[in-house]
Amino acid sequence: MSGSDNKVLFERIALIGAGLIGSSLAHVVRRDGLAGHIAVSARTQATLDKIQELGLADSVHLDASEAAQDADLVVLCTPVGVYGDIAKAIAPSLKPGAIVTDVGSCKQSVIDDVRPHLPEGVHLVPGHPVAGTEHSGPEAGFAELFEGRWAILTPETDTDEDAIEAVADLWRRAGSFIEIMEARHHDQVLAITSHLPQLVAYTIVDTATGLEDHLKGEVVKFSAGGFRDFTRLAASDPVMWRDICLANKDAILDILGRFTEDLTALQRAIRRGEAKTLEESFARTRAIRRGVIDAKQD
Repeated sequence: MSGSDNKVLFERIALIGAGLIGSSLAHVVRRDGLAGHIAVSARTQATLDKIQELGLADSVHLDASEAAQDADLVVLCTPVGVYGDIAKAIAPSLKPGAIVTDVGSCKQSVIDDVRPHLPEGVHLVPGHPVAGTEHSGPEAGFAELFEGRWAILTPETDTDEDAIEAVADLWRRAGSFIEIMEARHHDQVLAITSHLPQLVAYTIVDTATGLEDHLKGEVVKFSAGGFRDFTRLAASDPVMWRDICLANKDAILDILGRFTEDLTALQRAIRRGEAKTLEESFARTRAIRRGVIDAKQD
């Protein structure tokens, strides 16, 4: 699906942040020769040393503005909570015609936090590769992460079409399917498909940590009964998810409210022994799983 066309897409790509997504994208760009120069910026020298050790960058920078200098494409790969500060810092380095995109799980906040800092003539194309694992850090990255997954782009209506297509082409070359979506709609969709499951997982695992010691040991021992899948989600980067909760607050609170109502209805059905209600509910949700498998997103 990827690697079939080795045309350089950008003379210089700057990746601001080098965690799972940033390093995986660097793997793709390096593997397929999609950039003449890959510049990577990170907060710590240790992260930059690891990036160099992995051979994923032509230059590394503690200063994000240095990485962004003369870049044709700048990709924000940090937690969304610092996007605004980064945009402000790199703005003086952005050349006319440069494209700024990102990989965050919230999109309206990107427009609100980044757009005001970008100079005239710089294009903003917010993006979200719907892919990931519970692992973080540059050593967690791998080129195949995005293959067969969706990359959602949420440009504003007046965004330059060539800039949108350039970002879409990058994700196509990574093996992803492209979807163009309005930012607020994206945030509502992801609140239920991504953010709610993550918060449920954190809560379930947190509930287990509050159990009496004699029960806690048994929970770990017999975790293959379903608990294991929740621990995988709950092992995700806490800073990233803290920022997502704050950035997509309204949509998440709305979906948490609906979930709480449904959970209360489930409690009532169990308490009253309403077998038919329970079976009908479980049958409906089983159909969703079949749909996920048919869409090859399992």
